[in-house]
Amino acid sequence: MANIKSAEKRARQNIKRQMQNRYFASTARTYIKKARLQIAAGDLETAETTIQQATKALDKAAQKGIIHANNAARRKSRLVKALNKAKATEA
Repeated sequence: MANIKSAEKRARQNIKRQMQNRYFASTARTYIKKARLQIAAGDLETAETTIQQATKALDKAAQKGIIHANNAARRKSRLVKALNKAKATEA
């Protein structure tokens, strides 16, 4: 436990930030998981909208510094690549 007043405040702030970071990170993971499941099921139209939501969530997380910008770009790239591959095999 912190004994100094500023350290106690810092601990409170860290808990708040941790909760906010967890929200943005888990939201991004949820959309990515949904998109992958929809691609696997062959539901490509809804997968496209879910990928747009995932892209928005990943960009938001990268903007806030929760994940690295390159990490967000890599995840978005893999999602779109999987979608395009599924579209090519369907056609």
